[in-house]
Amino acid sequence: MSIEPIAPPSAQESGPVLLAALLAEQGRLATPVARFARNHETEPALAGVYRDLIPLGAPGPGEQYAFEVDLDSCTGCKACVAACHSLNGLDDNETWRDVGLILGSADGLPYQQTITSACHHCADPACLNGCPVAAYEKDPATGIVRHLDDQCIGCQYCILTCPYDVPKYNERLGIVRKCDLCHGRLAHGEAPACVQACPTSAIRVVTVHAGSGRRVDTSAFLDAAPPPGHTFPTSRYVSARPIPDSAHPADAGATIVQHGHAPLAFMLVGTQLSLGALLAGARVPALLLAAAGLLASVAHLGRPERAWRTFLGLRTSWLSREILLFGAYLPLLALSALASPAVFGPLAAVVGVAGVVSSVMIYSVTPRHYWRLPWTLARFGSTVAMGALAVAALHRPSSFAVLAFSTVSLVRLALELAQASRVPASRRVLNGPLRTQHLARHAFPILAISAWCFGLPVAGLGLLGLGELFERTLFFKAVDPSKMPGIARP
Repeated sequence: MSIEPIAPPSAQESGPVLLAALLAEQGRLATPVARFARNHETEPALAGVYRDLIPLGAPGPGEQYAFEVDLDSCTGCKACVAACHSLNGLDDNETWRDVGLILGSADGLPYQQTITSACHHCADPACLNGCPVAAYEKDPATGIVRHLDDQCIGCQYCILTCPYDVPKYNERLGIVRKCDLCHGRLAHGEAPACVQACPTSAIRVVTVHAGSGRRVDTSAFLDAAPPPGHTFPTSRYVSARPIPDSAHPADAGATIVQHGHAPLAFMLVGTQLSLGALLAGARVPALLLAAAGLLASVAHLGRPERAWRTFLGLRTSWLSREILLFGAYLPLLALSALASPAVFGPLAAVVGVAGVVSSVMIYSVTPRHYWRLPWTLARFGSTVAMGALAVAALHRPSSFAVLAFSTVSLVRLALELAQASRVPASRRVLNGPLRTQHLARHAFPILAISAWCFGLPVAGLGLLGLGELFERTLFFKAVDPSKMPGIARP
């Protein structure tokens, strides 16, 4: 570095004068940073070598922030994961950014590529649309999808609706949390933790055009990820090498048992058997079943004291509609059982049917193949039918009633087997770690039919209920995962 010498100060020069002279000297130093900045501006060889990691200005009209990942630079070192975990103060088993792997072949040679991913800040976020308490917001200025922790009730429905497994449930706090693109850092001109920590500058924040009607160009999204047409993710994955058509997640053949959600299983079975009992004229059993199911559902919430806010999502959330409908169904059922069955019975039945339809839609609108509308409607509808037929057979025993109940039960079992055969991920789980539960689920209805045939209707009812609880637990545990590519584990 070059330094222009200055004359030493005389004895008469005061301290401030000396300080001013030293500061002036410092301003004339050709430091390494200054030389780099000058060379970067004047030498063509350095053009394009370095790039901005965040936009220098806020998004303009019709634009939003998005992650861009340079696949050619990503090494899978997980520095981004560690930085995100540290800066956001996440719990030990909590991650907002993941690193996965895709495999394939190109020109006869093996192909593999590490993939880093976090929230895609979708143009039409399913987490926001499905939340019953408006605990999500999409910033109109930046497009960032933020989770509002203080409004969350811990229902975890956003985890089911997100195609990319982005929201994560924190059991200690009883709420869901997720990546918010370090919006506070961006607002002050600082890069998000993952962007700043990446040693190869593989991650950066860019602005993308957000079209009208919650649509965005998804041509630069990852082909090996779940299809983008459900939520229109904004993340971009770029590479100088084309990703081969054969590329697939390294964990595509993994056997993954999902959460059983026991309180929800009790709630679904209780409300559906309740509706069946009501349609068969058994109002008191219907009331008891509905009350037990709805009471059990409260245990599923991380913050049940805030459940009163579920009306906030009525415009977009089927979960809000289900809660509202069954919240009205229970008192109507009580009035029909204790006061005027002719007036409140039909009204309770209509509201109960609407509630079951809402239950069907809660799961069928998610991107899970195992929960597609025809199958879920058949499952939930047949539970209602079996409840009605079981009550009818109990009150008016006849060979016809037992035959009808047996037929519906056996057809239902056949449908479940056919459904599992069409979803490979579910089939692997049901024939693997859940094999014993799967066999038990098929054994209980057959035992219930046998009990009815031998004149033991009460035992048949109990076996029916156990079979439905096993089925509904498997409904959750065996659902196919919807997520970004992961890493295959032994």
